[in-house]
Amino acid sequence: PVHSAAQAEDAGNVPAVLRARLIELVDEHGQTRAQLKVESSGEAVFRMRDAKGIIRVKLGASEDGSGLLLLDDQTEPGVHALVKRTGTTLSLAEKGKEKRVIKP
Repeated sequence: PVHSAAQAEDAGNVPAVLRARLIELVDEHGQTRAQLKVESSGEAVFRMRDAKGIIRVKLGASEDGSGLLLLDDQTEPGVHALVKRTGTTLSLAEKGKEKRVIKP
């Protein structure tokens, strides 16, 4: 790939560690598209949003376990995976069909 002089100069200024309470990725219009933060509950959460700002993906980690949520175009859960002290579940859902919950 071809790199501009500005890109080469920026590469030398990349910090080894970036520390923040909230990290946001924005698109060319300044719209927040992704967030990485620690909630007041202590849960670390990564959220990805579509071009309209609607959350489509959520990944969380807490002392109790972790979870992954994938949302459809109506913001309904399509895939919901949870791994907690109380057990592990994988839920699959699709509009017009019965929800399936899979447990080990």
